[in-house]
Amino acid sequence: MSSESPPREPEEFISTSPDETRRCAAQLALELKPGDCLSLIGELGVGKTTFVQGLAQGLGITEIVRSPTFVLMREYRGKISLYHFDAYRIKNLDELREIGFEDTVRADGITVIEWGEKAVGLLPQGCWRIYIELLPDQTRRIRVERPHAPRT
Repeated sequence: MSSESPPREPEEFISTSPDETRRCAAQLALELKPGDCLSLIGELGVGKTTFVQGLAQGLGITEIVRSPTFVLMREYRGKISLYHFDAYRIKNLDELREIGFEDTVRADGITVIEWGEKAVGLLPQGCWRIYIELLPDQTRRIRVERPHAPRT
């Protein structure tokens, strides 16, 4: 018998503005626990960094959250530390290994990685998947796939 419950149905939200995207993420942050990992998936300019800004707000982080595209990782301190990676420019998983991704994702903070599909081989089991899609009317569809929840 499996110790995991059936998969949870993905939740979808429609965001009509960057502020709504931040609010959605801030609400989601209330569910996160130290050690959680989130993989953000979506095209360039769709709002992944905006989503991380909302997560940071929800975690009580007051620093300005910027994209780590050119530095690959930024760390923010709040109630729970937030480790923000961006895999857009990586060419292979070794680049993430070299900057300590595997150690960071096992730390007691929240790890979020933009372009998470590029890090699939390094993501821990139970990593959340957040898909952000730009719709024709310029709104965003945010689909949240939570990991299976263990039975208690």
